[in-house]
Amino acid sequence: MAGSEMAPHTVQLRRRSFAKAVALAGYRSDYALAKAMGVNRSTVARVLSGALQPGATFIGSALTALEPMEFNDLFEVVPTAAGAVPDADEDPSRGATQ
Repeated sequence: MAGSEMAPHTVQLRRRSFAKAVALAGYRSDYALAKAMGVNRSTVARVLSGALQPGATFIGSALTALEPMEFNDLFEVVPTAAGAVPDADEDPSRGATQ
């Protein structure tokens, strides 16, 4: 793309589709889903609430726990807005990535 500047993009959760997939998979709580994904319950809760963007670990773990769902069923790529919420893999409150 010579001569044009690309705006940064991020991955956003498709909340309704994600909630339906979680229910269909039989996870009845954020804790049950987090356990199946191998992440903290607080990470699941923060991504679901929109306080945290899903990072690579969250995305990969969700796709594994919610098979046969695919990336485009659960997530979408959107332009990054100024002042966007942090990425789950870069959450400064945790110190280390999950």
